[in-house]
Amino acid sequence: MNARDKKFMGAGILIAFIIAILAPFLASENPDGLESTAEKVMPNPETEPVVESPLPDYTIPVLGESKVGGSIAMVLGTVIVLGLAYGVGVILRRRETEVDEGK
Repeated sequence: MNARDKKFMGAGILIAFIIAILAPFLASENPDGLESTAEKVMPNPETEPVVESPLPDYTIPVLGESKVGGSIAMVLGTVIVLGLAYGVGVILRRRETEVDEGK
């Protein structure tokens, strides 16, 4: 990866973390969209989930529903997703190398 690509990736990761930190403070207390539509369309929106979320509603259960807890949950989620994406990239790169060596 050349220096330009590294700067581009670094800027993207920095922007992702800035959004994760600021989103809970900028979000509306009365959201309109998917959740309100689901409440209108679904007769019983309070169904049990198949798998329990580790960070329900972008909160950390120990911290309650504070905006700081929401920021921490979003940063943690961003780290997890970036880590998974990196891991998939490493696996795919190894496969590509193995296929090239097998020629």
